[in-house]
Amino acid sequence: MENYRYLSGVTTLQLDTEACVGCGMCESVCPHTVFQMKGKKAEIEDLDGCMECGACAQNCPTSAIRVTPGVGCASYIIKTWIKGKAAAAGGDIDCC
Repeated sequence: MENYRYLSGVTTLQLDTEACVGCGMCESVCPHTVFQMKGKKAEIEDLDGCMECGACAQNCPTSAIRVTPGVGCASYIIKTWIKGKAAAAGGDIDCC
C-alpha cells in the first residue's frame, strides 16, 4: 500500500507489544496491511500506511492497540472531498 501516502508521520497508531497476545486480529482486519505477525507478536510494519479507521483497536482482545480515528490521513482525505485541499490542509474544518 505504499502508493497510498498522503501525510507522513501523523498517525496516532500505537501498539503495546507487552500487552499483545499474538492473536493476529490486527493483521486480519487492517485494510492497509499495517501490521505483520513476527513470531508470536504483532508489529507495526507500515506506520504511515495507517488510515486510522480503528478496526485494529476495536478487534484487539487485550486493548494493545490505540488509535484515534479521524485525525490523520483518512480525515484529511474526507476533508479534501468536502472542502478542498487548501481548507483541509489549513485545519479549519471540524471533524466528526
